Amino acid sequence: MLSKRLISCLDVRDGRLVKSVRFVNTKDIGDPVSAARRYYEAGLDELVFYDITASSDQRAIMLDVVEEVARQVFIPFSVGGGLRSVEDCRKVLEAGAEKVNLNTAAVGNPGVISEAADAFGVQAVVLSMDIRAAGSGSLPSGYEIVTHGGRRVTGMDALEWARRGEVLGAGEIVVNSIDADGTLEGYELKLTRMIADNVGIPVIASGGGGRPEHLYDALTEGGADAALVASMLHYGHYTVDSIKQHLHDQGLKIRMTN
Repeated sequence: MLSKRLISCLDVRDGRLVKSVRFVNTKDIGDPVSAARRYYEAGLDELVFYDITASSDQRAIMLDVVEEVARQVFIPFSVGGGLRSVEDCRKVLEAGAEKVNLNTAAVGNPGVISEAADAFGVQAVVLSMDIRAAGSGSLPSGYEIVTHGGRRVTGMDALEWARRGEVLGAGEIVVNSIDADGTLEGYELKLTRMIADNVGIPVIASGGGGRPEHLYDALTEGGADAALVASMLHYGHYTVDSIKQHLHDQGLKIRMTN
């Protein structure tokens, strides 16, 4: 059995680390490079950076931040937001990232998933899905894909998109619940489990983690292979070590910091 992973999500806007609740009410909470180094030194398994306005602003991603993180942090990290082409992905990977997260661009051009997988390998391509509950009966799964940082609805069924993303060549899927994002009330377990049960690639739970018990639930009941945390660490509610210790004590296989 592979170890479960603890991943910190760092949302970046204009070069600053920010945090929101359900993708609104964004607050500046510091320097993303400093936070990344702090989490790396604390024993985090991976990092993911999202340039949260690159897609909606139609601009290039933050290569300067990526390059600086690569100089200071020596754990795997992925980058998303504003990646529209294989060439955009290439720039991010050459700047030091191990993986690219495709979201809005992949919805508009699904072929970019296959192109990136062919160019860099499936292990380097993550399909990141922003999802919210759909109206009753409007979609088979009950969940809809949204894009542009949650600003646009697509009418796409989340489960159908996850399955298609795997076929196209994604090596992992991030299941991010906008309804739970930043609430600290727990992950959307029904959604995460539904995706995990219907794809054959690792699923990463995202949105809502507020206590170590929430991560345990996502990694067991939710069927996730990894869990993203943000506010729990950013605001100092918990440490990497305390989260991992809880998961270890509950019997999960986890890479301990000591």
